[in-house]
Amino acid sequence: MTGSVAPEADWDRAPGLLDGAKELALGPEQCNLAYWITEVAQGTLRERGVTGHHESALVPAFLKRPGPLREALTLEFGFRGLSEEIATRLLSYYVAIAPGIPELEFYATQLLDEARHARVFRNHLVELGLPEATLLRDIEAMAAEYRRTVLQPVEDFTLDIVRDQGDFIGGVAVFAIVIEGVLAPAAELSERKWTPLSPATGEISRGTAIDEIRHLTVASTILRDHVAAHPEYRPRLLEILRAGVKLWDEIPDKPFVIHREELFQQGMADHADLIGDYEVWPGVRLLDTTPEQRYAMAERWTDEMAEARMAYMGLPVEVLSGDRGDAV
Repeated sequence: MTGSVAPEADWDRAPGLLDGAKELALGPEQCNLAYWITEVAQGTLRERGVTGHHESALVPAFLKRPGPLREALTLEFGFRGLSEEIATRLLSYYVAIAPGIPELEFYATQLLDEARHARVFRNHLVELGLPEATLLRDIEAMAAEYRRTVLQPVEDFTLDIVRDQGDFIGGVAVFAIVIEGVLAPAAELSERKWTPLSPATGEISRGTAIDEIRHLTVASTILRDHVAAHPEYRPRLLEILRAGVKLWDEIPDKPFVIHREELFQQGMADHADLIGDYEVWPGVRLLDTTPEQRYAMAERWTDEMAEARMAYMGLPVEVLSGDRGDAV
């Protein structure tokens, strides 16, 4: 990768998802269609456009054999692939009602990003040895309960705001602060925990994380600028965020995450020699963590990222903690 690529899109120089989402400031005017073609398609994805990882980043043989690690990764990428597919379909409504060309171009590129993410997650399962001919049906069957209890309520909530009510800004808030704001830290954990085990898996997670930085930061700028120009919208925005937080509090996602983390725990122990002293976060070896600790850390990252983005937008972080108070 050359120095001509924007730092936040450069494979080697881009920050991690958490640091980037908390510290960078990007807007739709900058991250337009031309930016995506030059910085993302020809920058981030250079030599990684087909599979999401470089051809030199291999899938280890043990992940192609039945076992708890393969099952954990199959569940994780199967669920993430389905989530990204749903996100792609939702974003078509954002493009349709975008108030200006900068917003239209940005959400057109995010739609393409999410479609790519869904594709590389699915195709990685084929690299693990799952049959390509039945892959879509197999994912649908595997994720049926997850889709019904976790994804469907979020999809319905988003569609009500962006499709039925035609509220573009409200939709931006739901997607960036509620949906991706909750899921991004889990994606960060995915990159960290798979990197020492599978170069290909780690690179796929790295590439999607670079995209998510852009999605979160541009959306935050759109929201900040809209509230500054239209302060009368602020109560409505806070209302949507509160409703989104309440929704997530009621969704039973933890059992799905803990189940695959327990599978990962079993498989991690079987391949402790590959992981060694690798630290999943500063001062803590991956081998010394438990499923509950990893889940708790992802929740902590969620809070830290939310606090930073809400401060950037000039909004009270208490809204995301469920504190109804006099925040408006």
